[in-house]
Amino acid sequence: MRIYIKAVAVSILALFPMLAFAHVGHDGGTHHVLGFTEGFTHPFTGMDHLVAMILVGIWSAMNTRQWWLAPLVFTSLLLLGALVSMTGVTVAATEYLVAASLLAIGAMVALRLNLSALIGGLVIGAFAIFHGLAHGAELSHSAVALSGMVIATAGLHLVGLGIGYLLASSRTPIWWTRLIGCGSSLLGIGLLSGVI
Repeated sequence: MRIYIKAVAVSILALFPMLAFAHVGHDGGTHHVLGFTEGFTHPFTGMDHLVAMILVGIWSAMNTRQWWLAPLVFTSLLLLGALVSMTGVTVAATEYLVAASLLAIGAMVALRLNLSALIGGLVIGAFAIFHGLAHGAELSHSAVALSGMVIATAGLHLVGLGIGYLLASSRTPIWWTRLIGCGSSLLGIGLLSGVI
């Protein structure tokens, strides 16, 4: 069991050097996601979204019996943010707020912050809106691509839940949780500062 958890943790950390942002702005908005496959794979192309989705699951599994609430709130508000973005609404600081989600949710994981499911869901859900705004701008009003993105997001939450349950139910040292949370927070700081 310990070897499996170590392998998962190392695999997650090994992904950090990849591209950090998967959002419009880095390509000038010239690449538009149109189909289900492109929508489904889109959350995997940027570390900011990928890590945040996994963190939501990890925190939920480790800190609340209502493990489904924060992932459900996040996915729902992500969808809402994407739909709003598709109407042409933009928020200037969206990328920074997405990066801030890594810092905040990473800290929640590192500290094993014990919030109620409702409060945790609301904190996490607030960031979900900005993830949705960032991704919705790229989906070219494609409901099919949007559905792919939402399904992939839910799948990443499930991966995070699995990791969280492994960490919570095994005898692994607490520093694995700290390492995952702090590594994610450092990624957020790197994005916010422009280092990454």
